[in-house]
Amino acid sequence: MADVHPSAIIETGASLGAGVVVEAFAVVGQHVELGDDVVVGPHAVISGHTRVGRGTRISSHVCLGCRPQDRDYAGEPTRLEIGQLNEIREHVTVSLGTERGGGCTSIGDGNLIMNGSHVGHDCRVESHCEIASFTGLAGHVMVESYAVLGAYTGVHQFCRVGEGAMVASGAKLSLDAPPFALVAGDRARLVGLNEIGLRRRNVGDEALVALKAAFRVLFRSGLRFEKAVEQIRLGASIPPQILQLLHFLEKSERGFCR
Repeated sequence: MADVHPSAIIETGASLGAGVVVEAFAVVGQHVELGDDVVVGPHAVISGHTRVGRGTRISSHVCLGCRPQDRDYAGEPTRLEIGQLNEIREHVTVSLGTERGGGCTSIGDGNLIMNGSHVGHDCRVESHCEIASFTGLAGHVMVESYAVLGAYTGVHQFCRVGEGAMVASGAKLSLDAPPFALVAGDRARLVGLNEIGLRRRNVGDEALVALKAAFRVLFRSGLRFEKAVEQIRLGASIPPQILQLLHFLEKSERGFCR
C-alpha cells in the first residue's frame, strides 16, 4: 500500500506500486507508473507518460516527464522510462522524448543524478552512471554505462559519452567522449585513460596494458584513424574492451575527443 501525504496530488489513472511514498505537495500525473518502493520527495512533479522503476528515490522539486524543450513538439504522447534503484536529487529535470527522436527518453538502473542537472529529450542514459551537479545533457545525447560526468559539464546534442568515460568538471563536450577515456576542457580534449575507473571495475592488468597501447596508437601516434585501427587489429589477441572502443569510434558521426 502506498503512503501518500494528504497534501500530495495523485491524478486519477496514476499507478502506484507497493511501498511507494509520496511526500508533501508532490504531484503525480494520470499517466505515471511508479514501481514498488519508489520515494517521491516534497514538491516533486512527475507528469507525462512516465514510468519509474522499483526503489528509485526522487528528491524534492524534481520535474520528471516535463515537455521537451523542442519547438517542434506538439503534445504527442511520448515517454520517459526510468529504471530501478536510481537516485535523482533536488531540482533535476528530465524531459519526455519526441517523435523525431524515437519517442522515448530513457534512464537505466543504479544511476546517481545530482542536484540541478538536466536530461534533455530523447537522451539515453544507461546504468551505473554518475552525473554530477548542474550538468546539462542536450537532446539526443547518449551516455553509456559507468560513465562519470563532473559538475557543470555541458554535452552538445547528439553527442555520445562512452562506457566508463570520465568527463572533468566544467567540460564542454561537442564531440564524442571515447569509452574508458579521461576528457577535460572547453572544448573537451582527451587527457588519457580512466585507469582508476577500470580498476574499480576489476579490469585486469593485461587488458589495461593493451588499452594503454591502443590509446597511444589511436590518439598519440599521429597516424590517420583508419591506419591506427588497422595496426591495432593486427594484434594477435585483442581484449573485448579494445573491440568495444574501436566499434564506438568507428560509429562516431560527430567525431571524437583527441
